[in-house]
Formats: sequence, structure tokens, C-alpha cells
Amino acid sequence: MQYRKDHCVSVEQLRNQQVIVDGFNLIITIEAALSGGPLLIGVDDCIRDLSSVHGSYRSVEETDRAILMIGEALQRLAPSSVWWLLDRPVSNSGRLAAKITDLANRRNWPWTVEVIFNPDAAIAASPGVAITSDSSIMDRVERWADLKSYLLAREVPDAWRVDLRPPPAFYRSSSEY
Repeated sequence: MQYRKDHCVSVEQLRNQQVIVDGFNLIITIEAALSGGPLLIGVDDCIRDLSSVHGSYRSVEETDRAILMIGEALQRLAPSSVWWLLDRPVSNSGRLAAKITDLANRRNWPWTVEVIFNPDAAIAASPGVAITSDSSIMDRVERWADLKSYLLAREVPDAWRVDLRPPPAFYRSSSEY
């Protein structure tokens, strides 16, 4: 857990940096927030959704809005490049990639979107700043940024959040009681 905290960079530090996006991880959480679904704040302070994508994904009413919201935020934060990765084994990943690419082209955003078999490994090996809340990736990357919290604070401040972090008193030593 400490490794994650030590390797987290603020979203303001994305300026002029290469960014690599864990596509499904980011989009599905923003879709859930926009649709009023519950979001979990983990003990590592990361926001995660309860959506399950085990081999199948379908765009929902909130998909286009989520991609646009992410894109506008990235535009403000001004990374030098944005590389989106989507899981090839997940159905409709090609359609989502086309949707992301289409919006990027219409907005002149310098994005690369790829559908590959093992995005987790590619993200973990990348020198870029990872945009993810996948713990298995966060524990291996050199740098990651919490774009989800930034987006939700700015765009969906009333999103339903369930805080799973222990209260501060939990950390007191037994001698303090």
C-alpha cells in the first residue's frame, strides 16, 4: 500500500508527460458515477466501481459523456501523449476503441487507442504515467495518477461514494485507549 502512495503523482504533474490509460478501468467507473451507481473508496484512497466486465462490455447511455469528460480533463491537464489500452478479450472492445478514436479525431486530441491482449502488462512496463486504479498495475508502475478522483470532484461531485477506509481512530495504538 505504501508503494502505491509513494508512486502516485498529482494530475497537475501530467503536463508534458506520456500518459497510458487503462481504458475499461477508467471509463466504466465514470459511467457508473454518471448513472448514479455506487463507487467504493478503498483503503488505498482509490475509487472503484462495482461493475463487472468478465469478457463482456456494452456501451451505455453514459459512455459518450464519460469519454468526453475524460478527454476534456486530459486536454486541460496537457500531457504530451495519451495512449489508451483496451482488453482485446473483452467483447465490444473494438467498438469502444472506435468510439474513443472518433471523438479524439473530431477534437484533434493526439491520442493513440489500441486493443491488445494484455494491457495490464503493457501499462506496468510503460514509462508513462498510468491512469488506473487496478491494484495489480499500481503495485508495478513507476508512476500513476488518480484521474478518477479529479474527474469526480470536478464533474460529478455528488456521485454516490461508499467509503471503506477505516476511521482515523483505527490507527491509534492500543496504549492510547
